[in-house]
Amino acid sequence: MGRLVHFEIHVDDMERAKTFYGEVFGWSFQDWSEFAGMPYYGAVTGDDSEPGINGALMKRQSAPPEAGQAVNGFTCTIGVANYDAVEEKILANGGTVALPKYALPGMAWQGYYHDSEGNIFGIHQPDENAK
Repeated sequence: MGRLVHFEIHVDDMERAKTFYGEVFGWSFQDWSEFAGMPYYGAVTGDDSEPGINGALMKRQSAPPEAGQAVNGFTCTIGVANYDAVEEKILANGGTVALPKYALPGMAWQGYYHDSEGNIFGIHQPDENAK
């Protein structure tokens, strides 16, 4: 055993982050703050019949990442059906490009973004014709 089963995204502004991930990826949220003893919202990322995991947004406990800072933890990558449409939603909801779209030849389109809280995440669209 050692499979990833849950993730946490640290945020400064819970409502802004819930709006970002809800609008961009269609996630829904459940208030688990009472159990966690801090602002903590479970993130339902999709239907349980599909591969993937659920996670949470939690109140950041220290300074946010600085612009240009290297990743010092994990970076989550989110599968999407339409890369360009999701990128438009990211940018329209306060996200910014960290590493522009590029081809993983014969496999997929990949790119990295900053969310509304300054965290880096990736998006990945499978495409055998990517080049």
